[in-house]
Amino acid sequence: MIEVKDLTKRYGKHLAVNAINFRVDSGEVVGFLGPNGAGKSTTMNIITGYLSATEGTVAVDGIDVLEDPEGVKSRLGYLPEQPPLYVEMTVTEYLNFVARIKKVPKAERGRMDTILERVGIAEVKGRRIDNLSKGYRQRVGLAQALVGNPKVLVLDEPTIGLDPHQIIDIRNLIKELGQEHTIVLSSHILPEVSAVCDRIVIISQGRLVASDTPDNLARSLAKSTELAVRVRGLEADAVKILSGVKGVESAKPVGTMEPGTVDINLRSVRDIDIREGVFRALTKADLPLLMMKSLDLTLEDIFLQLTTREER
Repeated sequence: MIEVKDLTKRYGKHLAVNAINFRVDSGEVVGFLGPNGAGKSTTMNIITGYLSATEGTVAVDGIDVLEDPEGVKSRLGYLPEQPPLYVEMTVTEYLNFVARIKKVPKAERGRMDTILERVGIAEVKGRRIDNLSKGYRQRVGLAQALVGNPKVLVLDEPTIGLDPHQIIDIRNLIKELGQEHTIVLSSHILPEVSAVCDRIVIISQGRLVASDTPDNLARSLAKSTELAVRVRGLEADAVKILSGVKGVESAKPVGTMEPGTVDINLRSVRDIDIREGVFRALTKADLPLLMMKSLDLTLEDIFLQLTTREER
């Protein structure tokens, strides 16, 4: 649905984007991440046709952004970090204005009520935008991106400045929209990206440093596998038993969360699954296993590893 080939953008001597390549397939929800100044916003602005590339190409639904920018924009809905709202208009007036700007046929403008319901602003459609809360304004911005029923949505920091309840609402809405649209989501809230995205693309200093699922990146970057367990019994007994399990490199007690138990973090040789051995060893020693969970790298860990490494 989106194909970026050898994309490069220069501002004088400054190389903002350096020959990056990636694609977003139809129906995917992809997180687009990068530190401040990495070239993320520049890339998104090129994809949406608001900037031109110095070199390389971008195609949306098979249409080149440079050759047919209007054709691309008709297939794409864009929510920038600061939604382009005319706050003196009512919600309905604004969305009708957007429909005219996008040249949406009058026959299709009947979908407006569906959009209002979808994003949860039907009850405020007659109010002026300057009288709406930050959360409602963000929803209006999302509604304008949906006008014309585009195949692709590009969302830049869609939950910035919202309170926790509003963030959850917008996050759930993005999940729903992902069932019908291809979505590129840029956000500094990494748990949000983990919650809604199928795959992540990370750039740093204008270069592409990763494009994969969070799980695959965690496996490829992890130097070892870590497991957290909670055992009922004495710390010394549990550590002794677990240290003897095949594949376990270390067994480190990390405290007590429940009376009569001990929490232990196990580190194993990479790509060796120690779970069954841990279960069998504790059962044989009559030490009840109350909890076992993987301590995979978080998206924050992945992001910091990749972008810090690139900066060195």
